[in-house]
Amino acid sequence: MALVRIFRATAFKLTLAILGLSAVGVGVVLAVVAWQVIKVVDEETQQTIEAEAAGLAEVYQQGGLRRLGAVVDSRSREPGSTIYLLTNMAGEPLTGNINQLPAGALSDDGFVTTRYRSADSADKGHVALARVFQLPNGFHLLIGHDLGDRARIGAVMIRALATSLIFLAGLAALGALFVARRVLTRIDGMNRSATAIMGGELSERLPVSGSGDELDRLAIGLNQMLGRIDELMAGLREVSDNIAHDLRTPLTRLRNHAEEALTLGHDEGAYRIALERTIEESDGLIRIFDALLMIARAEAGRGQMAVQPFDVSAVVTGVVELYEPVAEERGCSLSVRTEPDLTLAGNRELVGQVVANLLDNALKYGVKETGGGHAVDVATRREGADIVIEIADRGPGIDAGDRKRVLERFVRLEGARSQPGSGLGLSLAAAVARMHGGSLHLDDNAPGLKVTLRLPAGSAAA
Repeated sequence: MALVRIFRATAFKLTLAILGLSAVGVGVVLAVVAWQVIKVVDEETQQTIEAEAAGLAEVYQQGGLRRLGAVVDSRSREPGSTIYLLTNMAGEPLTGNINQLPAGALSDDGFVTTRYRSADSADKGHVALARVFQLPNGFHLLIGHDLGDRARIGAVMIRALATSLIFLAGLAALGALFVARRVLTRIDGMNRSATAIMGGELSERLPVSGSGDELDRLAIGLNQMLGRIDELMAGLREVSDNIAHDLRTPLTRLRNHAEEALTLGHDEGAYRIALERTIEESDGLIRIFDALLMIARAEAGRGQMAVQPFDVSAVVTGVVELYEPVAEERGCSLSVRTEPDLTLAGNRELVGQVVANLLDNALKYGVKETGGGHAVDVATRREGADIVIEIADRGPGIDAGDRKRVLERFVRLEGARSQPGSGLGLSLAAAVARMHGGSLHLDDNAPGLKVTLRLPAGSAAA
């Protein structure tokens, strides 16, 4: 069963295919090498024949046909692979070491490949590369070279090719088995982790071998996705708990107001007061759910949100002007410093809501002044490709250990319990910053708190 799974594995088939292509490549390379070797052997053979012909031509010029016949007879008796044949005008052999040629072989011009039978009667025939020279009075002289060496080279190449193919076939089988087994082992580990995750173990992660291959990259990407899902699920559980805890009080107050109105008899003024309190509590609940909905949409990156270029300086200035009466009531003053032409591609309403939330927090919790001056400073500027919005106060600030925690939903520090609020303002600001591809940082203003909203001018949301 295990072997069947291995044979069916894509890695096994892919490895066999790659090694099969490699075998074809080796065969092509060996064939080209053999062809080149044979070509070189034939060229050297032709040069040897040309040299023999030049020497015999000089003998013929000096001693005529008789002298040529004697030299051919002498050379044909020497051992070697060179062949000679001198014939008369009728094609009958006069001297040489060839006993038989195919019909019409002496009529060919130039270099030819021909079969021949030597003077040895036990010989079964050979193949030679030869050239025929026409002599005066119809005589012919054939000079050639036996191609047995070339045949042996071809046989060696064929054996090398066969050996290579057998070796590659064995290597392909072993390599495919090894690769398929290794890949299947890792995939089985991933499947076990996936089964555990589907069973509710959201902290489980896919195994990573550390090799950095494609399976590792896939596992790392899936682990990051699982980590994000785990964070979202934990956030969902936390939000559910926080909603159940934090909404219990306003819902209880809402019920108490309604019950109080029922016990007041027919006092119309008391009814009005009870209804106004009920409406106020209802508006607070609606604001909480609106904030939760905005956070959810911002974190999901919904395409429903309008994205367009707008002037950040104008938005910040407008929010500051809106909160100036509130600052005066609290005995604070606002200062705003903005650079012109700060255009951001994003959602104008959400960015304005974030600035309003941050400014509202600064006026609530940062009203303490030290040595005069402005209680809250607002500044906008460009830093490289980013647009930075800073809101700084001179209040008690937030401890470094709590700065990350206050960005979560419904988190309210002990010092903020006395002020109205739901603990969603900073969470919404962080979600909107992430939606725009930016970030939200809380830093010490020494004294007080400095909140920095950094947004890319060419926002990812665009």
